[in-house]
Amino acid sequence: MINADNYTTLIFDLDETIYESNTGIWEAIRDRISLYMYERIGLDWNDIPGLRMKLFSTYGTTLRGLITLYDVDPEDYLKYVHDIPMQDLLKPDPNLRKILQSYPHRKVIFTNADRNHAYRVLDILEIKDLFEKIIDIRDISPYCKPMPEAFEKALALSGVIPGESIMLDDSQPNLATARLIGMGTIRVGSNQLSWDYDECIRRIHDLPVVLSRNGHNLGKPA
Repeated sequence: MINADNYTTLIFDLDETIYESNTGIWEAIRDRISLYMYERIGLDWNDIPGLRMKLFSTYGTTLRGLITLYDVDPEDYLKYVHDIPMQDLLKPDPNLRKILQSYPHRKVIFTNADRNHAYRVLDILEIKDLFEKIIDIRDISPYCKPMPEAFEKALALSGVIPGESIMLDDSQPNLATARLIGMGTIRVGSNQLSWDYDECIRRIHDLPVVLSRNGHNLGKPA
């Protein structure tokens, strides 16, 4: 259990953290990434899945790998891969809004995606006004999560020191970095505890189970 009263800021990853992983959003983006590599770069379609995974594991994001190896235009890439029918995949989430509002902390989005994509997600969920700042891939360039330099830039832009903030993310490597630099850490989308983070929850709606206020466990929301 993490005592929220010991922190000033909640920093959230976006994709598959602020919404559940079963929406189909990441699958749609992944397909657009593959199509970009085929149409814009001219790579062999059969080679793309393996290369995409290699770039992600080596460079942190496929984009950083494509910039390094193929000198792609990041703005063209970001616009292309996020061109998905978001309105068909998400809907307003009043329960999530209520949960987030129960914490008076500053709230920040820290994502390897771009700001326009984040706005679309938050707008549809009807929670955009709850977030003070969005820190996107442009803001932390040339770095990305899970690189420590990306976290350093994000914290500086947020105006918060690591020990005053909690990172919520679905990625274990991202949380390992966050914990290493002194942030509180909650993994979203997993029931498996690890040395890489402090707490874990199956979905963001379970946040009150692991993040108490005024010394009290708020319990599982209805």
